[in-house]
Amino acid sequence: MQTWEDYVRKVVPYTPGEQPNRPNMIKLNTNENPYPPAPGAARALRELDLDSLRRYPDPAAGVLVEAIGEYYGLPKQQVFVGVGSDDVLAMSFLTFFNSKKPVLFPDITYSFYDVWADLYRIPYECPPLDENFQILTEDYLRDCGGIVIPNPNAPTGVEKPLEELERIIAGNPEVIVIIDEAYIDFGGTSAVSLLPKYENLLVVQTFSKSRSLAGMRIGYAMGNEKLIRYLNDVKYSFNSYTMDVTALAAGVEALKDDTYFRETLQKIINTRERTKRELHRLGFVFADSKSNFIFASHPKCPAKEIFEALKKEDIYVRYFQKPRIDNYLRISIGTDQEMDVLLGFLEDYLK
Repeated sequence: MQTWEDYVRKVVPYTPGEQPNRPNMIKLNTNENPYPPAPGAARALRELDLDSLRRYPDPAAGVLVEAIGEYYGLPKQQVFVGVGSDDVLAMSFLTFFNSKKPVLFPDITYSFYDVWADLYRIPYECPPLDENFQILTEDYLRDCGGIVIPNPNAPTGVEKPLEELERIIAGNPEVIVIIDEAYIDFGGTSAVSLLPKYENLLVVQTFSKSRSLAGMRIGYAMGNEKLIRYLNDVKYSFNSYTMDVTALAAGVEALKDDTYFRETLQKIINTRERTKRELHRLGFVFADSKSNFIFASHPKCPAKEIFEALKKEDIYVRYFQKPRIDNYLRISIGTDQEMDVLLGFLEDYLK
């Protein structure tokens, strides 16, 4: 006998990182920026006309689309925005991965990809990273229904060189190749420069990490006009008013203050490089990271044990209980002071 549950679309959902709210905690588990947003973004929120909140926002998010286009030297017809890069990527999966061939993305990567694929009933395959957590170009030069490559990858932080990405894009002209660049600003080389050459390329970025606006939920995609038009068709068939007026105002102002943006990025990069040296000194091993986190393992102490010990001290990092990576911790880069507390605890704990 059938019940209503037989017709429910069942998926295993994505599990986000913990969001504790404890006094004096050190939160290094969700790759948030440890510094405040650009002063102009804060000012835009303070000065927001509250009367605007009773009206629907611009469905085209025109002011933000134009600001992003101007920043990257693209016409507004080549820019799409959404509620964080998760929203943009989900829309991209729904829009572009519509064949019976498998979509390809790495076996160790952002764990939302397989959730979207399952949700939308998209077949997929996950070529394994090599022993150094490198994406192998040859694995993506074959018949498929589309490709998603995060660069730098998460949770490993490893960047794939632009020339190798171009080989993959050029080698798959019949499908859409999405380069997910959530962490590109922390030292990587963006694929945006390849957009004029490849109509099958979609580059996705976010304001959540490098621009300190995770709470505003702003993501965007850049591609040729036809790709963006298809994305908007799906968006308007799903939810016309995705970007609220506060996000539009803060996003535009965040883009204007490039000096503050660059200074903040450099502080995080400097702290990351210092933290790498200290973690090496403490015996940790990890691939080189071009992101705002380090994915590290200690050969003499299990990652889960360190994770639990840190948590007892209100120091939060990310632990994934998954094959191949269950002895690694993903450590977001905080301020110098926060990293000093983390490193001090680890030094004492590992004696």
